[in-house]
Amino acid sequence: MKLRIFLPIALLGLTALHANAAAPAAITTTTFGRLPDGQEATLYSLVNAHGIRADITDYGAIIVRLFTPDRAGRLDDVVLGYNSLEDYVKATPYFGAIVGRYGNRIANGKFSLDGRTYSLATNNAPADIPCHLHGGKVGFDKVLWSATPAIAGNVPSLRLRYRSANGEEGYPGNLEVTVTYTLGNDNTLRIDYLATTDEATPVNLTQHSYFNLKGEGRGDILGHVLTIKAAHTTSVNAGLIPTGTLAPVADTPFDFTTPHAIGERIDQAGDEQLKFGGGYDHNWVLDSQNGALALAATVFEPLSGRTLEVWTEEPGLQFYSGNFLDSSKVGKSGRPYHYRNGFCLETQHYPDSPNQPTFPSTILRPGKEYRTSTLYKFGTR
Repeated sequence: MKLRIFLPIALLGLTALHANAAAPAAITTTTFGRLPDGQEATLYSLVNAHGIRADITDYGAIIVRLFTPDRAGRLDDVVLGYNSLEDYVKATPYFGAIVGRYGNRIANGKFSLDGRTYSLATNNAPADIPCHLHGGKVGFDKVLWSATPAIAGNVPSLRLRYRSANGEEGYPGNLEVTVTYTLGNDNTLRIDYLATTDEATPVNLTQHSYFNLKGEGRGDILGHVLTIKAAHTTSVNAGLIPTGTLAPVADTPFDFTTPHAIGERIDQAGDEQLKFGGGYDHNWVLDSQNGALALAATVFEPLSGRTLEVWTEEPGLQFYSGNFLDSSKVGKSGRPYHYRNGFCLETQHYPDSPNQPTFPSTILRPGKEYRTSTLYKFGTR
């Protein structure tokens, strides 16, 4: 096993660190395993001045571990995932990954652009209605990225680059993608996305971490209290494809404009949208639609006292309540991930936008930049 330390600090290891003592930021690298084609994956451990740690691998740009403090200062890993590269390669519901070229769904795996129809893989079929999901059979979550770690101003970061070739998974154009993770000393994990293309193509990147603010492997997330800054969702059909209608959340189980426990209304009888998603698996139309960085959602976990704020420049937020977790996947703690043991808050443009002319466009053209940022801010109360 290789081990490289970009800036050593005392007692840095693979166990949780105490969050109170200030120290120099650090990045260590270790071998994470080999892919079936022989390529080696690396795990980068970013530690900020307060001991908050994010372990990120260049395979899939995956956040493998994320240690944040509870109200007593105890650090716990708050994201779902695996200890080994082999498990990520074998079977994963996108734990912690960057997904693309198009995050979320495209109806029937088809879209038309500039007079030409493109066919993509149909790798998902809710209610036996086929669609293209999260970039296809080999999306950005299943490739090896080129990684560059750095520490600037006592703040660690990891820049990851990937070139998606013309025709990959059916998409047009050579797409150059850069994703940069920065672990700030205000306990914020910042994600900056940048992409350019030589041919018009849809682009919709997002981060697909499953959170449990009680700690990974510590039960369901139904007691987490959620607020979403959104008065509408994009209603879906049985295949979880948007109908084109922006549905008001008022007087529905989708109204998180004021705080509600995730489990409070998740199984409310008679709600067709909950039935289609098996719970929450929908896109919220964020109140902020001007491209400026704005607060999209807040989460509070009463037992640990941990809080999470999601800030983004994106117009949409996919809230997914872990409805398809089925105990078949065993996580880092050695415990299986049961039904609703994690939740996702994926900042994004809306699903199926290439086929929905009234939705904000996801088409990137040559000479333009896809540039957007999302922040996950951790705290306690």
